Amino acid sequence: MGEFVTLEVDAGVAVIRLNRPPMNALSTAVQKEIRDLSREVTDRPDVRAVVLYGGPKVFAAGADVKEMADWDYTDAVDNSVDLTDCFSAVARIPKPTIAAITGYALGGGCELALCCDLRVCGDNARLGQPEILLGIIPGAGGTQRLTRLVGPARAKDLIFTGRFVDAAEALAIGLVNQVVAPDDVLDAAMALAHRLAAGPPYALRAAKEAIDRGLEVDLATGLEIERVQFAALFATQDRRDGMNSFVENGPGKAEFSGR
Repeated sequence: MGEFVTLEVDAGVAVIRLNRPPMNALSTAVQKEIRDLSREVTDRPDVRAVVLYGGPKVFAAGADVKEMADWDYTDAVDNSVDLTDCFSAVARIPKPTIAAITGYALGGGCELALCCDLRVCGDNARLGQPEILLGIIPGAGGTQRLTRLVGPARAKDLIFTGRFVDAAEALAIGLVNQVVAPDDVLDAAMALAHRLAAGPPYALRAAKEAIDRGLEVDLATGLEIERVQFAALFATQDRRDGMNSFVENGPGKAEFSGR
């Protein structure tokens, strides 16, 4: 357990919580703790879904600009490797991940949310990539993951201008999946996480890998990735249980053992 990032696990759902008041600035120390806990939940068999939460007031307002202000080129090269390593560790968690967003998710905070599979936000949320206003560009996946999620035209609008979007616009452009009252953000994310945690973990892992890897390749290669993942699931007990339950009891009633 780190100084700024904590981990709690209950009933198959892990909550990785940022706790660096007042704005959860993503310093190099915070990044290291996020990376380490992401690797831990990846390896833990008792974790079947993950919620990333910044607390009731703010998700994360971006990188620690005071820490970065005196960097030169070589500092930026060295630290950008660690930054990418941290965010990639979140994106590569082979289980469903949900960002629970209240308040600001800006710069690196928005990029951290983009590393998750799904995003639930409060109606008070503000999201954006304002790095251009500092004379730089997003450096933790914003130019890549945001573009893949909302398309190049919308990504360029947000990155070129540095403007923030509110929860309603974020939902409209597909940047978030669900908007709720701020006090309900964690509960809504946890409800979704528990639903996913009850699903077949190897099928969910296969679906995530097929989608994520498919975004990086041509259609024919993506279809081959899907075909291999689909066929492999016929070796699992969950596939047998799911199909038998469907035949005997109808859809949506199977209980999955994770085997």
